Amino acid sequence: MLKIENLVVSYGGIEALKGISINVDKGQIVTLVGANGAGKSTTLRTIAGLVKPLRGSITFEGKSLLNVSTHEIVQKGISLVPEGRRIFPDLTVLENLKMGAFFRKDAEEIKKDMDWVYELFPILKQRSWQLGGTLSGGEQQMLAVGRGLMSRPRLMMMDEPSLGLAPMIVKNIFEIIKKINSEGITILLVEQNANVALHIANIGYVLETGSIKLSGPGKELLVNEEVKKAYLGESVGAK
Repeated sequence: MLKIENLVVSYGGIEALKGISINVDKGQIVTLVGANGAGKSTTLRTIAGLVKPLRGSITFEGKSLLNVSTHEIVQKGISLVPEGRRIFPDLTVLENLKMGAFFRKDAEEIKKDMDWVYELFPILKQRSWQLGGTLSGGEQQMLAVGRGLMSRPRLMMMDEPSLGLAPMIVKNIFEIIKKINSEGITILLVEQNANVALHIANIGYVLETGSIKLSGPGKELLVNEEVKKAYLGESVGAK
């Protein structure tokens, strides 16, 4: 579905991505884990057309995304739920969700998707006329995910959905991610919480300073001693 080959991205002469290659198959949850500065967010921003690569290729459903504008990438079926939520604080919940469907003209289908978002996040329906900026952090994250769904993506990219949230809210968000995936939406997830991310991922990639250090099924990476030591807070040999 999504194929990245030998992707190089440079900021001011410093390579943020050093020739990474990633495959995201249709229907999967694929996660990128790693420390701050590893290149995870840069990868998503490059796919979304927000950052231009120096070299390499990005193809979605067999067609190149290079030199394609961000709004065209959204129309092709890719949405990004950005780090830090980035909702519109001075718009209502309803208006924020409608912004997600900005490029769509199918009013009846938009209404169906709105109903689905409200089914996933009942609190958003209760607060549909409340300004986005007055919501709690967890509610804003739900709104950001809901807004992303309103473009009707086939591939949804999520950047640090657990950032700054209480453990109970994190658990709820990840249950929703699994539910969204079960509805046929492919997920590419960037997450510092490697434990929770690898638990739900079909495939995981471990990024370290712009390079892919390890990759494989999520459950295999969870028990990999290197991953446990570096990202799961466990010493080598720990049970």
